[in-house]
Amino acid sequence: MSRRGLTLMMAGVLTLALGTVGALLPVPYVALSPGPTENTLGDLKGKPVITISGHQTYPTSGKLSLVTVAYQGGPGARIDLLTALRGWMDPTVAVVPEETIFPRSVSVKEVEQQNTQEMTGSQQDATAAALTELKIPVEAVVPVASTQQGRPADGKLKAGDGITEIDGAPVRSVEEVSAAVRRHKPGEQVEIGFVRDGRPMTVRLGTVAGKDGPIVGVMMGNPRFTFPFKVTVNPGEVGGPSAGLMFALGIYDKLTPGPLTGGKSIAGTGTITADGKVGPIGGIQQKMVGARRAGATIFLTPGDNCDDAVPSAPDGLRLVKVTTMSEAVRAIDALRTGQGAVPACAAR
Repeated sequence: MSRRGLTLMMAGVLTLALGTVGALLPVPYVALSPGPTENTLGDLKGKPVITISGHQTYPTSGKLSLVTVAYQGGPGARIDLLTALRGWMDPTVAVVPEETIFPRSVSVKEVEQQNTQEMTGSQQDATAAALTELKIPVEAVVPVASTQQGRPADGKLKAGDGITEIDGAPVRSVEEVSAAVRRHKPGEQVEIGFVRDGRPMTVRLGTVAGKDGPIVGVMMGNPRFTFPFKVTVNPGEVGGPSAGLMFALGIYDKLTPGPLTGGKSIAGTGTITADGKVGPIGGIQQKMVGARRAGATIFLTPGDNCDDAVPSAPDGLRLVKVTTMSEAVRAIDALRTGQGAVPACAAR
């Protein structure tokens, strides 16, 4: 072999070796792919996903499935460059920067703990939303986490107090408390009803100007609910708040005569508040693919996700736009009976 030929061969071998090593180097990205689905009306590992005791329930059929996103990568378990490249070429996979899922200021354990807390909160909100839709009374308090020093609430409210009313009107969420306070002008008085050590109390506070409107200087936590009967949700390994809508619909279905779905396979996603508002979620493309692979033909889509959902919806999956619990129930009723309008998801 000539010297030139030997040089070219060695260069090729070296290039191949460097390419192989480079392809196996870890990179700071996370690959998101379609995860498993779970029927909220069914069982998970031999136990019902939703169990209700202390109130009459009814047999049902069909599927109201929650959808998930699986991920590869993250601090301490980074994917290699080859895996990232395969993900970039796969339309069902999203490869995103690591800090999108795991912010640098938060540990992996803290992210997992937050997901667990959000899941627990979403179960409570889902139960409250379902019972509210059925006109079943639900007691709620919005806990005071802390007060801001020097603000009107300082020394008047304290951590552990449970806010129940603003200006005589019941409140059941942080958003309702904030909105009620912001209806005042800075300097006006707001009447706050709350519970302390089991005793109902009332205090009048002045309001001051804040970044987004009038405030009284209260930091609030997730609402605490008292339900008239027991609802238990078995979410398995699902974390985060995005299954809220499907949990709420599953609870509603079990508490009402006849199958809500009419036997159809319906999947969906969306956060939910105690008063039934449906919010957007992440990973909509992967969740739609997972739903279709599981046999769903209808996908309940948060209105704020429609723009991203429509261009990438799998064939055979009908996107139904929902913004509230009531709207979701009406849409499913219309799909079952063939009567009434079904709001379609459309990109702007």
